[in-house]
Amino acid sequence: MKNKPFKLSILPEPRLKFAHDQKLIDPRDGLMLYGPFDKGRGNNFSVGIIGTPDGQRRFKRWMSSIQKPVFYPKPDMAKPFFPGFEEVYGIRFNDQQYTQLTIDPEALERFFRYTDDHVRIASIVDLYADRLISYKEEADVPVSLWFVIIPDMVYQLCRPMSKVPKSKDTLSVGIRDVYSRQNPGLFEDENTRRYRDAYHYEKHFHNQLKLKLLRHGILTQVIKESTIAYQDFLDKNGNPKKDLSAFETDIAWSLTTSIYYKVTGLPPWKLADIRKGVCYIGLVFKNDDRNEDRRIACCAAQMFLDSGDGQVFKGAVGPWYNPDTKEYHLTKDGAKDLLTKALAAYKQENGVPREVFIHGRTYFDDNEWQGFLEAAAGAHAVVGIKISHETTFKLFRASDFPVMRGTVYVKDARFAYLWTKGFIPRLQTVVGLETPNPLQVQITRGDANILTVCKDVLALTKLNYNTCRFADGEPVTLKFADTIGEILTAGPNDNVKVLPFKYYI
Repeated sequence: MKNKPFKLSILPEPRLKFAHDQKLIDPRDGLMLYGPFDKGRGNNFSVGIIGTPDGQRRFKRWMSSIQKPVFYPKPDMAKPFFPGFEEVYGIRFNDQQYTQLTIDPEALERFFRYTDDHVRIASIVDLYADRLISYKEEADVPVSLWFVIIPDMVYQLCRPMSKVPKSKDTLSVGIRDVYSRQNPGLFEDENTRRYRDAYHYEKHFHNQLKLKLLRHGILTQVIKESTIAYQDFLDKNGNPKKDLSAFETDIAWSLTTSIYYKVTGLPPWKLADIRKGVCYIGLVFKNDDRNEDRRIACCAAQMFLDSGDGQVFKGAVGPWYNPDTKEYHLTKDGAKDLLTKALAAYKQENGVPREVFIHGRTYFDDNEWQGFLEAAAGAHAVVGIKISHETTFKLFRASDFPVMRGTVYVKDARFAYLWTKGFIPRLQTVVGLETPNPLQVQITRGDANILTVCKDVLALTKLNYNTCRFADGEPVTLKFADTIGEILTAGPNDNVKVLPFKYYI
């Protein structure tokens, strides 16, 4: 029996839809030429800044600068110029009127000297979070989006592996006794309570802040000062420590896309050719490192409509992880409950979905799948897709560039290799320096055309509204899996609301 010939095909680059129903493949081209899909809507918003006086000044200066065109130093198809905020998005951003909350630099400097990682990070998070929560509870003027401007030192000292340099000025503040960290004393003061609570949270400023604000529905955009004011940070010779001039257009495109999406609640673009009546679900699992039982994990589902809108639904925390197989599986009831919540939101706006595609990183077992089928009763088709990164199979071309993005090798009717990274003709370059690896795309449950599944996956790599790049290497159903999971497991999450995924990014 002869072997089947090795045959590759190239999927067309998915198109995006912008204002006036115009369709292009590069989000920057579409925004520059036509504007966002809902251009002219979303002007009713207010914004705020929380940061040190220096952070506030730097942000306002940067925001003022992007009201005008921002140019890349030399012509480059991969780095188009930024025409200016109002010109691109069609909404007026008054860069002189902000609600401002000031963070005391001296308080930050004191917390920077705390040697206990948990207490240091939680204290800095609460310095920002307490002010934001108090404002929402007490102020008469609501704020649509808060810009959280953080000094670089927060980034350096508030991550899991961060350590305070040894110095005579360091402060030993915290609770040394492990039992006391978990159990309140009879006469506990406010400081002790805060210190004890700090040990229930992950040592990560961004994730901890996002989780604490999720409970109150506060939307934020975290920005590091040096990203928008690199020229202020000089070395001993008076030169910028990190010259980001070549990235100014990238920074402008990426941050403003995220700002527009968050402040208006409108997607800047939509998929032009996505199939109607299809609901895409991405399963999110994340181990809870605070629990001694390695099986305990948090599960959530991300639902994405054919329009590109997304929402996150949290399921129960339970023993979903198997250390032997390194796979995550829900019980039948857990799977049914999670998918029921996601589909209920879909049905409110769109009725019963015609097809439901569930994306995961592992296989779906029988009990899990039965729960999904019961939740999706009424749908014409329910299909389970396993998507994972291939690490050994590569393709090489006799060329200066690697394989094209969109290349697909169909191994059989239920399995294909899909290159979501590679040479992009529109940009005349490849993003990244390494030979790209493909994704393994496998239909593990239900029936569908494997090429149709690959086209969907390729299209879903273009819905990352947290940035403005041509495409990602993963579909959005899985792209934010780790981020969302990390936030949901960054601390106690019993009171977390069901919110759109823009609150997590």
